[in-house]
Amino acid sequence: MVKVAEQSDSEEELNPETHKKSLEKLKKTDPDFYNFLEENDENLLNFGDDSEDEGSGAGSGGEDDVHEPGPLQGDSDESDYEDDSAKPTQGKVTLKMIAEWQAELQSEVKVKLATLTTVIKAFNAAMLRVTTEDGAVAADFKVEGSSVFNAVIQMCVLYLPNALKKYLGMEQSGKDPQKCKHFKKIKGPLIAYLSDLLKLLGGVTSTNILTVLLKHLHQMSVYVACFGRISKQSLKRLITLWSSGEETVRVLAFLCILRITRNQQTSLLELVLKAMYLTYVKNCKFVSPSTWPGINFMRRSLVEMFTLDLNISYQHVFLYIRQLAIHLRNAIVVQKLENRQAVYNWQFVNSLHLWAELLGATAGRPQLQPLVYPLVMVITNTIRLVPTHQYYPLRFHCVEILIKLSKEANTFIPILPHLVEVLTSYDFNKRHKKVSMKPLDFSCILRLAKSQLAENGFKDSVIERVYALLLEYTANESSSIAFPDLIILAVIQIKQFLKVCTVSNYTKKLRQLLEKIEENAKFIERERAKISFALSDTKMIAAWEASVRTKGTPLSTFYDNWSKINKIQKRKKITKNDEMADDLPMIKRQKLSEKAEKKVSRNEQEQLELFPSDSEDEPKFGLEDDAEDEAPKPKNDKKKKLKKKKAKAAVQDIEIDDNVKDEPDMVQDFSAADW
Repeated sequence: MVKVAEQSDSEEELNPETHKKSLEKLKKTDPDFYNFLEENDENLLNFGDDSEDEGSGAGSGGEDDVHEPGPLQGDSDESDYEDDSAKPTQGKVTLKMIAEWQAELQSEVKVKLATLTTVIKAFNAAMLRVTTEDGAVAADFKVEGSSVFNAVIQMCVLYLPNALKKYLGMEQSGKDPQKCKHFKKIKGPLIAYLSDLLKLLGGVTSTNILTVLLKHLHQMSVYVACFGRISKQSLKRLITLWSSGEETVRVLAFLCILRITRNQQTSLLELVLKAMYLTYVKNCKFVSPSTWPGINFMRRSLVEMFTLDLNISYQHVFLYIRQLAIHLRNAIVVQKLENRQAVYNWQFVNSLHLWAELLGATAGRPQLQPLVYPLVMVITNTIRLVPTHQYYPLRFHCVEILIKLSKEANTFIPILPHLVEVLTSYDFNKRHKKVSMKPLDFSCILRLAKSQLAENGFKDSVIERVYALLLEYTANESSSIAFPDLIILAVIQIKQFLKVCTVSNYTKKLRQLLEKIEENAKFIERERAKISFALSDTKMIAAWEASVRTKGTPLSTFYDNWSKINKIQKRKKITKNDEMADDLPMIKRQKLSEKAEKKVSRNEQEQLELFPSDSEDEPKFGLEDDAEDEAPKPKNDKKKKLKKKKAKAAVQDIEIDDNVKDEPDMVQDFSAADW
């Protein structure tokens, strides 16, 4: 049947009698159009007869009997679970309606299915308001205004989880929703609601709103785990937030990931581990003081995920360590820059950090322990790949990983040679070519530039790191029964360094460390002389070492005290750096005395003092590096006039803060030209 264009909404509801009257009126007002309809569409004029025979002609198989669907009365996502007995009243959502629904959701007696489906449809209408254009999708409800929109979202976030628990009878924690009696009835609305919730989560950028929605999703995680497609969609979004969100958002996203994965561990764990590891590697490519906390959080949370099932984790960890070993082998064999860069980068080093931390955390369980040896071999050969001065920072990072793994896994790893080699392979007596006020920080770099190698801060930082790592490792091994034998070669090489090095600051620190190491060795020898069991009795040796560790050793006591002081100094250093930006010397206009003004006008050759000192005996800094008390007289008048103009300009433009105190450390090896 040919359709006529709709003229108005009221024509859809005309009965046959009204239709006939309209046709009679049309015949009188426009006879030409009526004749055209009579010739081309007789069915339209016989409207009443067709409508009476409509029921008897159904299913006859003719072309005119093809059914054409009318306009949708609701969202297609919800059409599968509509209950005729629970259909809500269509129309515009008001605050009064929301208050009524909220009261029904909070009912202590029983929550009706009709209420839950109505609330979920209202939530869907609210989502359509912000995700689609007006009129693009038909819905049972229409949400207009920000107050109504916020009220709908707030109602669902605050009251829907408890209402669902009441309806399903899940007041007991830990009950599987799929085993509940009424789960099949609420299954369709839940899918639609969770899909809309993920859309809302993907479109929000505010940290506060994300926090609220993630807490709500954490409550709904038990339902998310019931649907495979929804679970994968939510995990994909949550992993993105886990890797790139604000601190609170990251933590909440990880808690949601952990809960969803635990509820569906057999089917989701492998996918989650792979996705999270690839995301971790992708986001640790660049390291800075601002990104370190996020990278550390991702690493620790990823360790938590791998410990859920060590049998499944073994396959992944073995595969990823093997990939690292393949990259390292290619770099050793091919010896090209691009192959070395595949190893000497932050993604490779942070992967080593991750697997060492995981193996250390699972030291008491046997599943992953066979991977300790291959990982140690990868780390040690990474140090040996390019053992030059430029890659000392990377060496120190690798040594830190080995020390932590040795301590947590209670496994001996020969680390001392990698540290003592630094003392013997570099000439610390060599004079520096550049002076830097700021010391080098190796925490966020792997490779040093040639200009940094020429600075005075390079040698200072290297000695500091060698001292700290030697002290940490020897303190960790200080209770070992073989400690006097472990440190023999290291002690010999440190003594050789002390004979060769002429820098007192370096020799003083390492001599102090050497004394503590030798004192600890003598302590272990005295304690070892008292034992009566055989060295082959591993159980007795372990018990003896545990008792010595509990009693305390001279080196461990010294390390504990040093560690406390070092942490305090690091905090002070950070805060001082922050304060330094605010407390740098302020240059204000200099107020010259009358005598000084006469002196300047009388003698143009005299230098202006930029950094006045409280004491006349202290050195003064002039405009030029080699300025003397009185500059030589110019040879011609042009130079004299030019210098006079510069001096006047300096007097006008330069201000000196009289309240700034002299700080010799601030201006050490510093000249006015550098300023």
